[in-house]
Amino acid sequence: MTFMKTILGTASALALTAGAALADPAIIFDLGGKFDKSFNEAAFEGAERWAKDSGGTYREIELQSEAQREQALRRFAEAGNNPIIVVGFSYATALETVAVDFPDTHFAIVDMVVDKPNVRSVIFNEHEGSYLVGMLAAMASKTGKVGFVGGMDIPLIRKFACGYVQGVKAVNPGATVFQNMTGTTYTAWNDPVKGGELTRAQIDQGADVVYHAAGGTGRGVLQAAADAGKLGIGVDSNQNYMFPGHVLTSMLKRVDVAVYNAFKDGSDGGTWTSGFNVLGLATDGVGYAMDSNNAALVSADMVAKVEAAKADIIAGKIMVHDYMSDNACPVM
Repeated sequence: MTFMKTILGTASALALTAGAALADPAIIFDLGGKFDKSFNEAAFEGAERWAKDSGGTYREIELQSEAQREQALRRFAEAGNNPIIVVGFSYATALETVAVDFPDTHFAIVDMVVDKPNVRSVIFNEHEGSYLVGMLAAMASKTGKVGFVGGMDIPLIRKFACGYVQGVKAVNPGATVFQNMTGTTYTAWNDPVKGGELTRAQIDQGADVVYHAAGGTGRGVLQAAADAGKLGIGVDSNQNYMFPGHVLTSMLKRVDVAVYNAFKDGSDGGTWTSGFNVLGLATDGVGYAMDSNNAALVSADMVAKVEAAKADIIAGKIMVHDYMSDNACPVM
């Protein structure tokens, strides 16, 4: 059975656990917690799957403040944990420093690039997966108006939005796509009340499908859509189960795969590689969720059209613009 230790807060707590489990890998979740039903939880599921498959154990921390990022990284590295996975772009600055101080430790960061010889940088083609759910949104919409609610207003979330709009417009060039970001600070990832308010405002303007890329805030988005008898679209993890019959689909971002592979490759007998690791449609790094909870909402014809587009994206016949390439979107 996996032995885990969650550290909730103080420097002394971090120090107390750092001396245990010397050879174990470790994972540090982003703010919002590992049970956010989205980004962090996908990472947790990857760690748990590795533990089950390998019989190994790992260490974990759920941070309570920004100030703990470098401290947590350093404590685990000092304890000999290897590899150490950080979940979220916000760890980049801390990892830049700590990776240099511990050149024999393997690190991986999800959603950001840290160019160090002992760091694996895992990034995703979120725009490709968002394109597919945008197509589904346009095909499911009866009003020709759909919405997007992002979390923190950063280029990464604009990347989700841009791909989504491109998918919507590919199906219905005349569609209207309402867009809102929840905020400009880290609290934007865990504000379901604000997420619900933004969703209701979009619904009041005619949106009948709303996609979120907002972490824990997305719970409020999906709840508001369900309460109004409209459709939501989940993100990162499969969120179809949260409001069965009211979640059209979920854009899957396989953070679980990134964590599983990093743990596996960095453990005894694994083959660790540093550098860039890009996960997209071609590697099943992103996609869309179908299950019994949304089967009645997505017809066979809708699936066929999305699968055809997926094949064309992989083949290079459809080029989905990446907002991160120039911080612009041709269809926004």
